[in-house]
Amino acid sequence: MHKVAVMGDRDSVYGFAAVGLEVVPVEENDSAGRKLRDLAENGYAVIYMTERLYRFLETDVSKYRHSMLPAIIPIPGAAGSMGLGVDMVKKSVERAVGSDILFKTGKGGL
Repeated sequence: MHKVAVMGDRDSVYGFAAVGLEVVPVEENDSAGRKLRDLAENGYAVIYMTERLYRFLETDVSKYRHSMLPAIIPIPGAAGSMGLGVDMVKKSVERAVGSDILFKTGKGGL
């Protein structure tokens, strides 16, 4: 059975324990990359990660970008959103349809 984890600063991730997710509090340092690899190699199918940590571990995360598992999904931290998740969806849409369909035209556009 696949598992789900949440990585990030302590204040941002502890609430997820209440819904049964594995909570992995980490700070932005060398051990964060090791913890990500440990989760990826030990049956975690989904790893939610605070946007700030996601940016810090961008090189490590990129190793899993084209793999089926784990899916590494950025989420806002306790301090709020950095817009990373929205940017990633926008880029995926651009790749899929060939253009940015989410831009604002100023004349009744999205």
